[in-house]
Amino acid sequence: MLLLGGYVQAGEVYQATGIKICEVNTNSCIVWTRLTQNEKTASVDGPLPEVTYGGRKRNENIEDRPDITPLVVFPRGATVENLQGAAPGASGQTRVLYRKDGEKDWKETAWAEVDAKRDFTRQQELKNLESGKAYEVKVEGRASEREKVSSLTGGRFRTAPSADTTQAVKFAVMTCQDYFDRDLHDEGWKIHEAILGLNPDFYVHTGDYLYYDSWAKSLPLARWMWQQTSGMPSQKRLTAGLGGYFMKDDHDTWMNDCWPTMKTKFMGDFTFQEGQAVFREQVGMGEKTYRTVRWGKDLQIWMPEGRDFRSPNDMKDGPKKSIWGEEQKKWFKETVAASDATFRVLITPTPLVGPDRDNKSDNHANQVFGHEGAELRKFCAKEKMVVICGDRHWQYVSVDAKTELKEFGCGPTTDAHAAGWPKDRKDPEQIYVKVVGGFLEGLVERRDGLAKLMLRHHGVDGAVLHEETITGTD
Repeated sequence: MLLLGGYVQAGEVYQATGIKICEVNTNSCIVWTRLTQNEKTASVDGPLPEVTYGGRKRNENIEDRPDITPLVVFPRGATVENLQGAAPGASGQTRVLYRKDGEKDWKETAWAEVDAKRDFTRQQELKNLESGKAYEVKVEGRASEREKVSSLTGGRFRTAPSADTTQAVKFAVMTCQDYFDRDLHDEGWKIHEAILGLNPDFYVHTGDYLYYDSWAKSLPLARWMWQQTSGMPSQKRLTAGLGGYFMKDDHDTWMNDCWPTMKTKFMGDFTFQEGQAVFREQVGMGEKTYRTVRWGKDLQIWMPEGRDFRSPNDMKDGPKKSIWGEEQKKWFKETVAASDATFRVLITPTPLVGPDRDNKSDNHANQVFGHEGAELRKFCAKEKMVVICGDRHWQYVSVDAKTELKEFGCGPTTDAHAAGWPKDRKDPEQIYVKVVGGFLEGLVERRDGLAKLMLRHHGVDGAVLHEETITGTD
């Protein structure tokens, strides 16, 4: 093994953090790849750094002291490269081979270097795909053009059917995934296997893929946290086995309830802007983090950006206070109005309807963003949209009393991470509420000539906990 310019150059390189097949549409997708020094991540029972704030460890109120700079101390012999779940990157090259199911010959992308400045990642777009088809992929890695292939990771995905095609489409939505609350110590998360067992066409992760707050006090530590989560076996099976879309929220951008101009020392050397860049580095992503995708005649989804353009939470509410920003909001209204999909579904990182906890001040269901919240609820109701949201640590279905807009909260990934709502409380707006982990399944299909959107809440083991069916009008 040689050390060239500070980067590891080895005869063999690996893919310990798996692959991610992202941004699938009718004729293209983005395959995210990363090369690592080791075949496996470091032990899940390995060392962790100790983080203190003025001599105190973190508690529920420490974020309220923006004047305190955290101190990070590594255990003896530990570095960011051998912490619990670490997978340090390696220089080298990757390429993607792909073919439709049933075809004999593989197509391939060109070999190209991973980017050492972006955590040894590379994003490769596959173009000119056929709509509504299943594909298999193979990602090869090698240390250099002089070396043999030393790692191979396989995967699968389906392209979206065209806008004039009537075809059943199944999808899954998840949120709030804390590495330290996982329910399979060595494997990761139960819901990943439950989702794969449903054989959906795609999944959406609405944000909080991880929680920077306690540990990511520098850029290297932030990247380490992505290695932890992306390297878990169940996570690798999910992101290699299905096409997906990633959204970010506060905890996987920077810290709790954050906004771009927020001032605090709580995150140490790690900045909001670095968090924005790391997210785009660690998932496959197109030009913008807000986008819409059509899945056949009957389904179109919208995935907005909820952190990059927002006003400060403590700004006085009014027409100029926004979470989405004017440009994104204009894009949203125009693309929704132009869509002829039977079901138009807004999948948002944070609630639009709620109800939320009384002490929250970070989303459209809160009074502090009341003006824009009312504006968006009115518009979505007028356009007969359905809202799916993440962020909340409980499952629910609610109906806005004023507009009758319906919202489905998918719930957190594990029961251990479920909290924040009294278990014996059910508000008038709520059709269903349960403080449990799990995910939301969506199925669009035709029955007796009518388009139906079925939405099911599942527990972490896949058991159905609640179901709603919405009938479309052509």
